Amino acid sequence: MSEIVNSSALDSKMSGEVASPDASAMAERLFRVMTGTVIVAVAASALLMPWRVTAGLFIGGALSLLNHHWMRTAIGAAFALVADTGAKPKLKIARFITRYFIVAASVFAAQWLDIASLTAMLVGLCSFVVAALIEGFMQTYFVIIHREETK
Repeated sequence: MSEIVNSSALDSKMSGEVASPDASAMAERLFRVMTGTVIVAVAASALLMPWRVTAGLFIGGALSLLNHHWMRTAIGAAFALVADTGAKPKLKIARFITRYFIVAASVFAAQWLDIASLTAMLVGLCSFVVAALIEGFMQTYFVIIHREETK
């Protein structure tokens, strides 16, 4: 991820490098896989499940994507400040609490208005977990394949 300092930068005594191209590519893959899982889940649900489940998956998935984007940009900005100036990052706790309040309020409103299933919204919010598992399996597969090629 572009907001995490990679280990080679730490090994070279904080050379100012924020992230490697591989980490940035992984962050983009995670976001694409999250988007893909939400689209597949909503499409499958539209065909097989009641409309409230489909709406719940859509709302939960959209909130998950929005939450991931907010988190990535906030942390990325904080680490960019550290890399550029060496100053201590100032992550405002109110910003994080507001983000979670918006997500919770959206879920509560959809449930209160009875337009979406609470369980489906929670499943939609878990799209990051699915993306992380897929990324982990992909990385494991490529490590095994590349290790056999080097022998």
